[in-house]
Amino acid sequence: MVAPVGPDSVGCMRIAHVTDFYLPRLGGIEMHVSDLARRQHALGHDVTIITSSPSDGHRDPADGPTVVRVTDHLRHPRPIHPAALSTGARLWLNDDFDVLHVHAGTGTPLAFWAALTGSRAGIPVVVTVHSLWDWAHPIFWLLNAVAGFSRRPIRWTAVSEAAAKDVQRVVRSGGPVSVLPNGIDPERWQVTPVPREGDDVLLVAVMRLTVRKRPKHLLKMLRAARRGVPKDVRLRAIIVGDGPARPALEKYLRRHGMNDWVSLPGRQGRDQIRDLYRRADVFIAPADLESFGIAALEARCAGVPVVAKAGNGISEFVRDGRDGLLVADDAAMTAAIVRLSTQPLLRRALAGHAEATTSPVTWSRTLDLTAAAYDEAALLAGRPAAREVEVAS
Repeated sequence: MVAPVGPDSVGCMRIAHVTDFYLPRLGGIEMHVSDLARRQHALGHDVTIITSSPSDGHRDPADGPTVVRVTDHLRHPRPIHPAALSTGARLWLNDDFDVLHVHAGTGTPLAFWAALTGSRAGIPVVVTVHSLWDWAHPIFWLLNAVAGFSRRPIRWTAVSEAAAKDVQRVVRSGGPVSVLPNGIDPERWQVTPVPREGDDVLLVAVMRLTVRKRPKHLLKMLRAARRGVPKDVRLRAIIVGDGPARPALEKYLRRHGMNDWVSLPGRQGRDQIRDLYRRADVFIAPADLESFGIAALEARCAGVPVVAKAGNGISEFVRDGRDGLLVADDAAMTAAIVRLSTQPLLRRALAGHAEATTSPVTWSRTLDLTAAAYDEAALLAGRPAAREVEVAS
């Protein structure tokens, strides 16, 4: 029996989340899948996470969703591995799942294989795309032409309007692509700012240190901004996160003598980041391809003005000139950093708007939208929707 998964749901359903990338690897997909699965588990559902990300010594909580890592048995496990496809398929095809919730990015073979094989087997499938496909449309058009994803009974979703628009261009005949956003508890991120002087400015960024997030470009912008900010302004920057680009960033900081005002504290927990936002004046999101930007939304809920690129997922909850500044390119982002660093009244005005504005995203709404997507996937697969089963019973 298929049962709803919203915050007021009753009954139990068997949900499988399939994701190439999962904890302890840190990123938007990883955190969203973990948070969503834990909330569904708390509602009484039987939730399994099937992932090709190795544990790397990380222990998954015993009181949460079941986590099956399909590459941990290999001699050299890694998130992208051909052996993961057959092992994963045996799990979702041989178990009696009510829905297969697939979390796809750009390079996520396990996710695409799950969508294809699961839909062929008649399992209700929801695909949520967590990245922007604009730059790779020819690749996905070819993949769709070969595998026929748009002809399969799949409920397509994406984490933002920007991401949904990209996916819709690929699966034009596969039905409408709706938005299934990342969830957030806005109240958790509300903070009491620490009083500070107008000429003491703390810039903050939170990201996985990978090329796609453009942390080295951020350092270049910070260096240029420091030259444009008067010396009597005490400018500091903290870039939270870890990843393969960290050694190159450390080398850049040493080479350009930036260690005295730019720090890389590594990965931090949510409570540490929340405390950091109490002292932050500006949040910077340098990525060009930001499908959602959960860290930026958390900062906005904390009343920290956000500087980000226009036209991506962040622009759907940050309004230019009200909650932050949206820019076209790196030069404009550098200018925005200088502007906010030298205009304390503007920083306070933007912070006030952010604090007073309700977040457009909450976990309650995300769970409701997820329940609706599962219903629609069941109907596409020829099974009764959750609410129809509930009424009939």
